[in-house]
Amino acid sequence: MLFCIFLFSAITLKCVFGVESVKSVSVTEGESVSLNSDLTEIQRDDEITWKFEDIMIAKIYGKDNKSRFYDEYTDGRFRDRLKLDHQTGSLSITNTRTTDSGVYKVTSKSSGTPLNIFSLTVYAHLPVPVITRDSSQNSSSSSSSSSYCSLLCSVVNVGHVTLSWYKGNSIFSSISVSDLNRSLSLHLECLDDSYSCVVNNPISNQTQHLNNTELCQPCSGTSVAHTNKLNKSYFTVIRLALSALVGVATVAVLVYDIRSRSLQQEQTSLSNSK
Repeated sequence: MLFCIFLFSAITLKCVFGVESVKSVSVTEGESVSLNSDLTEIQRDDEITWKFEDIMIAKIYGKDNKSRFYDEYTDGRFRDRLKLDHQTGSLSITNTRTTDSGVYKVTSKSSGTPLNIFSLTVYAHLPVPVITRDSSQNSSSSSSSSSYCSLLCSVVNVGHVTLSWYKGNSIFSSISVSDLNRSLSLHLECLDDSYSCVVNNPISNQTQHLNNTELCQPCSGTSVAHTNKLNKSYFTVIRLALSALVGVATVAVLVYDIRSRSLQQEQTSLSNSK
């Protein structure tokens, strides 16, 4: 019984919509996007209609290839930004805006059913995340450890994004938020590696790298390791310098020895000639 109901529902949906699935399309704000009718040519007695969220926005007539745009139905939302292909009836939207996101449906008069259905998502340009110190967290922890710190990574006026801390090339922590006009933040308490903050949506990302010395001291273990590394580098430089000095001194002794022998030979030669 359930199978019959499901089968009937599936057939009904296919008859009503004329397509098997909704096609997802994503672009960044300001880009152009083309939504295809999948027609190779509009028949002379046919009409192609485009709707946005079931509101008519454009129509093209096959008999004279004339197109009409219904700006009055959408309060001028798409004014001067819609174009129709006179051969296929495909719709192009220029200079896209986040408010253009929604469902678009193209219908043929001859078939009476949708030729295509698109779910368009227009993403806003992502800002570069900002990394700051969390002064309240740092002040409260100062008594327990002088090297302890807490950082905030924030972005504002963005939606449908994921904000993540990366430790090296691995995700350290992350949060996803769909709300618009909301500040996102993450805490990071201990700096023991290279860190970066990344904000991303499905089609783009922005990264801010953390410079440890600008915001807070590294963890105590990292401090010791860093000091040991510096000490090793320091002693390496000293050894190289000493080796260079020894080399110079050796060359000087050899030069002096050679000159002394040459001078003795000259004096011996002069004595014999007399």
